[in-house]
Amino acid sequence: MSLLDPTQWSGKAHVGTWTAMTGGTAPVVEPATGEVLGTIGVATPEDVASAAERAARAQSAWARAPYTERAAVLRRAGDLFTRYADEIGQWLIREGGSIPGKAAFETTTAAQECYEAATLASRPLGEILPSAEPRLSLARRVPAGVVGVIAPFNAPLILGIRSVAPALALGNSVLFKPDLRTAVCGGVSVMRVFEEAGLPADLLHLLPGGADTGAAVVAAPQVRVVSFTGSTAAGRKVGAAAAEHLKRAHLELGGNSALIVLPDADLERAASTAAWGSYFHQGQICMTTGRHLVHASVADEYVARLAEKAEQLPVGNPAKEQVALGPIIDAGQRDKIHGLVTASVGNGARLVAGGTYQDLFYRPTVLADVDDASPAYAEEVFGPVAPVRAFRDLDEAVALATASSYGLSLGILTSDAMRGLELAERIPTGIVHVNDQTVSDEAVAPFGGVAASGTGARFGGDANIEAFTETRWITARSEQPAYPF
Repeated sequence: MSLLDPTQWSGKAHVGTWTAMTGGTAPVVEPATGEVLGTIGVATPEDVASAAERAARAQSAWARAPYTERAAVLRRAGDLFTRYADEIGQWLIREGGSIPGKAAFETTTAAQECYEAATLASRPLGEILPSAEPRLSLARRVPAGVVGVIAPFNAPLILGIRSVAPALALGNSVLFKPDLRTAVCGGVSVMRVFEEAGLPADLLHLLPGGADTGAAVVAAPQVRVVSFTGSTAAGRKVGAAAAEHLKRAHLELGGNSALIVLPDADLERAASTAAWGSYFHQGQICMTTGRHLVHASVADEYVARLAEKAEQLPVGNPAKEQVALGPIIDAGQRDKIHGLVTASVGNGARLVAGGTYQDLFYRPTVLADVDDASPAYAEEVFGPVAPVRAFRDLDEAVALATASSYGLSLGILTSDAMRGLELAERIPTGIVHVNDQTVSDEAVAPFGGVAASGTGARFGGDANIEAFTETRWITARSEQPAYPF
């Protein structure tokens, strides 16, 4: 049996049922080959408005449903992600450019997100408050209502389900806008799983589209909370639009994460760790290791070892070959990556490995002798590029690591873990990994960045309760009080 049978969704999206959208259709393209795999419906603001009305009508009954019913739906969804992991994984590989290991990580994490979300339905959602009056005083968490979820292309399944699942578990309905470039693996798969899991009608709507669709989701009067994952530039616009409509926006944005390599680190392991941090999914991850800060005493050896790793990594079509890196998502992103690399070399950086491409396949790249004038060091590349910069002492390492507008993830490699933790205390960031690279995620962990990387840890674990509920103050007296008038 097929979960993603194209005859069900081809040329359509989901507003209460699989139906044609008023925006027509967009091709579903395999970036490795350019082959058109199908078409998907493109939602317009009119489609969003219809979905928002339906979602609002359905939400109140879902919020009143027994928590056991909501939890059961989420557990079944987790089981379905596991059952159909191979089929969904093939779409992640072909449509998203993932290597098989990355696709398996996404489907496994999607299942875990659903299982963890199921536990939210039975969490304590309030507390007894003291009161100077003769009354019972409570603070209670209640569903926000309709939640808008806007997800990107790079880890489309994880970055959608991590908000969709907890929002539903806590009694909300959801308008879900995946990126058009990964609308099947990151959108249709989620919609079909919840259909099969028995989610009542109109609680989840699939609305693939462009910026106008996302803007309509944010502006819809019924939407009270917006969960956005994407670039910092787009996130600023989403945050501003949400503020204009007096809505909460949880923003997980870009990064230019640093990996600090101290002189006592095992350099062979460090090169392997660093290569994974910079080249996993072609560097198209918000937590990608974008700046390698290495002690000057070991910098030359580190560069040589990292370049050797880069040169040995195979690049190609993950649906046909056993490769370490697949394609960049599209030509626009590839050209941006190459422009940053060539501009950095033009400004004095030394190209040690890579820096070339064929079609959408970009070679893993190492740049040495970078500085603040190197765009591939100073900016988020979102590609397989590892800029390396030397530091002389810990104070300089801290200064370099903090000299960024971003604050998402930080890695520190050292033989002294306590020294690494002490160093991390001096660097503002949302995530720290001592003796690991910067890319990691677990459904139970709070996730998010600071500064230009977002509005803090608003995803994962107990943070989901704060993200997708409102706090209501409730009091009750045994009888009405006497007032002076």
